[in-house]
Amino acid sequence: MRRTPAGFEVKDLGSTNGVVFDGAVLDKAVLRPGSTLRIGSTLILLTPEDDAMALPPSEATSFGGLVGKSIAMRRIYAVLERVSASNAPVLVLGESGTGKELCARAIHDASPRKDGPFVVFDAGAASENLVESDLFGHARGAFTGADRERRGAFAAADGGTLFIDEIGEFPLRLQPKLLRMLETGEVQPLGGSKHAKHDVRVIAATHRDLGQEVARGTFRGDVYFRLAVVEVELPPLRERVEDLPSLVAALLAREGIAVADESELQGANLARLANYGFPGNVRELRNVLTRAVALSAKGTPFAKMPILVGASFASQNEPSATADRPFTEAKAELTERFERAYLRDLLARHGENLTQAARVAGIERKHLYRLLDKHGLRASPEDD
Repeated sequence: MRRTPAGFEVKDLGSTNGVVFDGAVLDKAVLRPGSTLRIGSTLILLTPEDDAMALPPSEATSFGGLVGKSIAMRRIYAVLERVSASNAPVLVLGESGTGKELCARAIHDASPRKDGPFVVFDAGAASENLVESDLFGHARGAFTGADRERRGAFAAADGGTLFIDEIGEFPLRLQPKLLRMLETGEVQPLGGSKHAKHDVRVIAATHRDLGQEVARGTFRGDVYFRLAVVEVELPPLRERVEDLPSLVAALLAREGIAVADESELQGANLARLANYGFPGNVRELRNVLTRAVALSAKGTPFAKMPILVGASFASQNEPSATADRPFTEAKAELTERFERAYLRDLLARHGENLTQAARVAGIERKHLYRLLDKHGLRASPEDD
């Protein structure tokens, strides 16, 4: 193997196992970066060495809906300020709740496409059978029930930006079609005979390590490198605790509570937030503050709000079991309390991404819907 201006030149010199690319035995070829070879049971990902480019941190303390004065966030703003002006695809990485969709929206709003549509497609929420239709559209009669033609999310984003959330969940069998869309701007609706071209910028996001997924063979390397022209990784909240005052002020403002100066926030409540790990990141912080405002009288300052996080919320709201009634009755009540506390924390960590929440909980999504409905924590599946 050697790198050439045209790509990676690969030649099999008579190996025992042979070299396989896309299911075919390879003798000699020039392959693009992101291609994956199989030699025996070993996968080899062809990728150029990264060239480091140091950008000075931005002077800004926010970018769109992203808030924070930390060096980590200001470095991200520096990248976003530059990349927003281009049409380059962007891959946003980060744990659940770090603000990946906010980041995508901020790029769109700062770009020349800001007056065009911003369309969100959640690859984790759509069933595999509907992903193709939802993203690429379908022709009339393409499948049972397709009584009319439908435009997909890609066509709906024409002239603007398509944000593909949870791209790591995108079905492997459809990734060649996704690659064509990324490279040519063309899509072929399900059941259609013609390709349609659209002017769309693609921003994708995932909490997964796509490099590892490529190595496992569950994600195509060429798709990964086509998406990751610019890669941005949002840090978890626990790694930028110094941003808490700014975030709290911004989130309280969303609840209609103005903070004249961040010094007003100093005290035990802010310390309690700083000492908590926030597995659900900024989304969980938002839920904590929304709950605190809902439980407070109008005009209550932040310092006197009931800030309940993690186990403290369960312990202050869920009494322990007592032996003042039959065992089965007490057990049923305790189970109910456990389910409520567990589901509240699950939603705090994963927000509206119920597919991911079900995966983390190790239960079927339909069962999660039933549990949430049982405890009045969300709308019924029919309304989802």
